[in-house]
Amino acid sequence: MGAPNDTVVTEFILIGLSEHPQAQAVLFCFLLLVYLISFLGNSFIIILIIVDSHLHSPMYFFLCILSSVDLILSNNVIPEILVNCFFYRPTISFYRCLVQMYVGLLLVVIECLLLAVMAYDRFAAICRPLHYMQIMSWRFCTGLVSLCVVLASLNTLMNILLQPTDFCGQNVINHFGCELQSFLKLACSGTHAPELYMQVSSIFDLIPPFGFIVLTYGRIVLAVLRIRSTHGRKKAFSTCSSHITVVSIFYGTIMIMYLKPQEKSASDQDKIISLMYVVFTPLLNPLIYSLRNKEVKGAFWRLFGRKTSE
Repeated sequence: MGAPNDTVVTEFILIGLSEHPQAQAVLFCFLLLVYLISFLGNSFIIILIIVDSHLHSPMYFFLCILSSVDLILSNNVIPEILVNCFFYRPTISFYRCLVQMYVGLLLVVIECLLLAVMAYDRFAAICRPLHYMQIMSWRFCTGLVSLCVVLASLNTLMNILLQPTDFCGQNVINHFGCELQSFLKLACSGTHAPELYMQVSSIFDLIPPFGFIVLTYGRIVLAVLRIRSTHGRKKAFSTCSSHITVVSIFYGTIMIMYLKPQEKSASDQDKIISLMYVVFTPLLNPLIYSLRNKEVKGAFWRLFGRKTSE
C-alpha cells in the first residue's frame, strides 16, 4: 500500500540552463533588462490609453488589452525564471506549476485571437474609413474581446479536463518553466487524448487566425496601393507595419514550437525559442507601438506636460 505514495509528484525540478552556469548568468542579465523594459513599457501604455482621451478609440482599446495580456504573461513566467537562475536545480510545486502552465496557455491563445481582431480593426479603418466607427462600435469591440477570452478559456478548460494524473514519480522538466508540451512528456499513462487535443487545438488556434491576418492584410495592401496620395500611402503602411512585425514574431515562434513534430525531450534550442513569445513579444509591443506612433508619443508629451506644469 505504501508503494503508490512513493510515486506521488508534489513538485517539479526545472532544469532550464542549470547545466550551463555561464549561459545562465548571461540569461539572467538579459532577462532582467528585457523584463524591466517590458513591464514599464506595457504599464505605461495602459496608463496613457486610460488617461488620455485622445486615445479612446477602438485601435487603442485593443492595444490596451494586448498590453494587459502581455503584462500578465511576462509576470507569469519571467520573475520565477530570474529567481531560478540562482539555483542549480530549482523546484516548483505541483499546483504552482499547473497555474503557471494554464494561465500561460490562456494568455497565449487570447493573444493569438486578439492579433486577428486587431488586423480586422486596421482593415475597417483603411478599407472602410467612412463607416469605421459604425463598424467598430464599442459594443462590437467589447464583444470581440469577450469572444477571444471565452474561446481561450474553453480551450484551456479542455486541456485541464484532459490533464493526465499518473506521473510514476517523474518530476524533472527540461524547461525554464511549466509548459504544456514538457508537462505531458512526464506522464507515464493517459497521454494520448491530451496530446491529440493539444495538436488539434494548436492547428485551430494558430492557422485560422494567422490565415485571417494574411488575407486581411492582403486586402489592406490592395486598398493602400489605390491611394493616390504618397503621404496617405506612407501613413497607412506605417500604421500596419507595427502590427505585422508583432504578428510575424509571435506567430512564427509559436508555430515552430507547436506545429513541428514533437520530440521526446526539449533541446536547449527549443527552450530558447519558447522564450521568444513569452519574452520578446511583450517587449516589442510597447517599443513598436509607441516609438512608431505619433499619437502615443503625443499622449506621452501631453501627460508629461501636465505633470511638469503642476
